[in-house]
Amino acid sequence: MSTYNYPQFPSANGYMTEKIRQKYLTGAIANKLLPEHAHRMANLVSLTASNDPSQPIQFWQLYSVLGRDRIVALVENFYHRVYRDEAWFSSVFSRLADIRQHVGTQSAMWIDVMGGGQAYHGGEYRLSFHHTHNAIQLMNDKGAQRWVKLMLETLNDPSVDLTDDPRVRPSINTFLGHFFSKYAEDFKFADTAAFGATNSPVKRKINFMTLSSDAIAALTEQELSDALVAKGVDISLYRSKDEMVNKALML
Repeated sequence: MSTYNYPQFPSANGYMTEKIRQKYLTGAIANKLLPEHAHRMANLVSLTASNDPSQPIQFWQLYSVLGRDRIVALVENFYHRVYRDEAWFSSVFSRLADIRQHVGTQSAMWIDVMGGGQAYHGGEYRLSFHHTHNAIQLMNDKGAQRWVKLMLETLNDPSVDLTDDPRVRPSINTFLGHFFSKYAEDFKFADTAAFGATNSPVKRKINFMTLSSDAIAALTEQELSDALVAKGVDISLYRSKDEMVNKALML
């Protein structure tokens, strides 16, 4: 099993980090990807990636793993593809600024959200203004699909250094998927992005020994089932939640 020693790079909240983290956690809880108390789970809200390889890396922890240079190199790779693309797509970028400025701005936004400190001045207001005014020609199905295509090519490019931690790519996919879904809702285009595997759900770790009888009874059926399975219990022997509660109380 691989071992890690994070942080490799010191992290800090950016202009957007806390607000974006809050929005993501709220949505992930609603979608049953994270437990209800995720906002209070230190390993989730931390800006430092877990050294436990069984724990996913949250996208606001990516800076602690990748650092500035890797993030900038990834964004630069992407924009070289953008500027080589068809005129209907590339011209929207080239009329605004040269490639150097786009790389600097986009990588600053990524660094800011990913825990690299205050890098993207203007935060969410600036980001919203950019997409509503500067990039509005591409905030549609055709533009979104081409953006995703070029980003996938970038992420799949073996020259892009994502470290040897296999958790990094799903974390980046989760980051991209979160923002793509937001833009799809805001600009009314189809949310069809598929960047690859995203972070797996985080389940609440339950220790029956530390819970009162009432607390055990208050657990959801799924939480009870998962916790019993983790204890090596054959849950097929228990047909109802009450039976599982009774079993948990005996452990």
